[in-house]
Amino acid sequence: MNFKPKFTDFRKKVEESFKRQKFMELIHANLIDVKPGYCEIQIPYNPILTQQHGFFHAGIISTIADNAAGYASFSLMEEDASVLTVEFKLNLMSPGDGDLLIAKANVLKNGRTLTICRSEVFIRKNGVEKLCAASQTTLIELKNKSDKYLH
Repeated sequence: MNFKPKFTDFRKKVEESFKRQKFMELIHANLIDVKPGYCEIQIPYNPILTQQHGFFHAGIISTIADNAAGYASFSLMEEDASVLTVEFKLNLMSPGDGDLLIAKANVLKNGRTLTICRSEVFIRKNGVEKLCAASQTTLIELKNKSDKYLH
């Protein structure tokens, strides 16, 4: 689908918000691409992010799926709004066994308050990408609410 952002500098807003997420920094996540209604995030393999078999942990897989959906949605929101996940469902389809985790999220429906996104998470091993998880996420636009944390 082709979506039109509500303001021209949506990409900068997404990039700045992503940089403020300290957890993304901790897990070495990289914001790869943002377009209206689309986001891609990647995480390189690190043994610290694995479960007992050496695969990417499901918590990391769900995090990247959620964040990609959040920023796909955020790209279509008002300039002075922020975003929060309301609900998401994740299906793990194969182990996160590889050297790079890739989440690609697309907005399915952009409403006045709620947005529905689909994320697909791929694992790359030996240069081949394989679908390892898929999620559907509902996000809420918090109008007139900055996502800058002030404490």
